[in-house]
Amino acid sequence: MESNFVDYVKICCRSGKGGRGSMHLHRAKYVPNGGPDGGDGGRGGHVYLRGNHNYWTLLHLRYERHVFAGHGGNGGQSRSTGAQGEDKYIDVPCGTVVYNAETGEYICDVTEDGQVVMLLKGGRGGLGNWNFRTSTNQTPRFAQPGEPMRELTVILELKLLADVGLVGFPNAGKSTLLSAVSSAKPKIAGYPFTTMEPSLGIVPYRDGQSFVMADIPGIIEGASEGRGLGLRFLRHIERNSLLLFMVPGDTDDIRKEYEILLREVGTFNPELLDKQRVLAVTKCDLLDDELVEMLSADLPEGVPTVFISAVSGRGIAELKDVLWRALNSESNKLKAITQQDTLVHRNKDLSFLAREMEDEGEDEEIVVPDEEVEFLDEDDFEIVDVEDDE
Repeated sequence: MESNFVDYVKICCRSGKGGRGSMHLHRAKYVPNGGPDGGDGGRGGHVYLRGNHNYWTLLHLRYERHVFAGHGGNGGQSRSTGAQGEDKYIDVPCGTVVYNAETGEYICDVTEDGQVVMLLKGGRGGLGNWNFRTSTNQTPRFAQPGEPMRELTVILELKLLADVGLVGFPNAGKSTLLSAVSSAKPKIAGYPFTTMEPSLGIVPYRDGQSFVMADIPGIIEGASEGRGLGLRFLRHIERNSLLLFMVPGDTDDIRKEYEILLREVGTFNPELLDKQRVLAVTKCDLLDDELVEMLSADLPEGVPTVFISAVSGRGIAELKDVLWRALNSESNKLKAITQQDTLVHRNKDLSFLAREMEDEGEDEEIVVPDEEVEFLDEDDFEIVDVEDDE
């Protein structure tokens, strides 16, 4: 059965080419020498990326592997400008990262609803012969062709945006917790790797407040090296503000299992170790108070720990309080602001970077005064027979 969760697609994009300028001489009754009146060609269509909160996967792009913008129309007589090419918008869920498929180079992040990023710029339309009239060349018989189209193959990679990310081994109770604290309905069963795709849930809190929790498939030892499903889904916790590590209460060594999870996360991306962490000991309905006290003596230091049971509801309210305080702590807000500023800065730099990449290896745009038109290279113009263009 094909999964409905798609977080990786490759798309070939192509902008539109510019329309050619018109080489036309005005013809009218009683106007024997009307002069040039050829219009400019229309610009080619641009290709944009647009954030859309109504999407949470890239499934709608799985079978749309080619996105082509429209071409610009040719210029006409009476200084008529050609029609602009149709722009194309690629709607992606918030949290999508874009890379150049050929070089692997980072291009941009789409993190906000309604955010628009120009991916490819359409070709400029060519100038009509009306632009090149001078006192010494009153009937120019040439016009510029439009700029060619541009092509780029990109990789769209989705990283879920959530406040709390659940990290744990298979059958640690992650899906059960998500179903208990939110309206999400993840698949729950008594065997490992029940969760095959990430799930999101809105966790209600006091006074109408809420936060987003993300459940990813279970991590096994060696997941950072490609074992199991961890390598594919570990990237989804990179955008989480807080990591909730979950270890079953019936495990042999809670500290050891927590350290293995921490090591796998840190090996995949060392920056994840800077995020705030909370430890939840699950399945505590199987433990009595005396055993809980014994386990509390051998827990990781410096990490807030809560004993919970999603089945009986034990410790769920306390866990929400701990998560809410951690999410709204000053240190967490400072990290969130720093990350947001970094993303915005990268997106601002993108416009200049994209322009440099597009213009690399091409001649710079040169504005030529009217009196110097006759010195332009003839390769920059298209020669058109006057009689054919009437």
